[in-house]
Amino acid sequence: MGAHASAIQTYIRAKDENRPHLMPGAFALDASLKMKVETETISFPPASKGIAAITQVLVRDFVRAYENIYTFCLDNSPSDDEADFRCRWLVGMSDRETKSIRVGCGYYDWQFGSSELVQNLTITIKTMLILSSSHHRQVMNWLSHLPYPWCPEEAAAAGMPSISDLSEIRQFLMHISKEPS
Repeated sequence: MGAHASAIQTYIRAKDENRPHLMPGAFALDASLKMKVETETISFPPASKGIAAITQVLVRDFVRAYENIYTFCLDNSPSDDEADFRCRWLVGMSDRETKSIRVGCGYYDWQFGSSELVQNLTITIKTMLILSSSHHRQVMNWLSHLPYPWCPEEAAAAGMPSISDLSEIRQFLMHISKEPS
């Protein structure tokens, strides 16, 4: 695995496993984060600058609200000669307070600096569905059996439980949704 793929994987582990100490292995000290949230079911600050602020938003604050987090990059890992890398993502988690299930999807736009670490990250959240806690077992069983964190979208779609509320996610996985410009 190359340095860029390793940085992405390190970020995902830090966020999903509540390991803020891993973030310096993913992001440059002066990195920047932009959030494009296209749904009203979740919110984030629109921008963060510096590894401390990014770690606060993407790891510390995130795990205060959510648990059982699984994040997948729905693409092949980048090569180290790609300074810019876009991939589709899928996430599933449970809400600590309400026990509801959240399943979302969108795009990561990564830019790597000379240190091979992430210099800029734009996260576009296209969809964030909220499902009843009664779906916990089905959704977590699905997510926990997917290749992690690099998952072919076909595998994610094939294993998805037959829950009608997941139709937007299914469409995204099958490229039925519109690509952003």
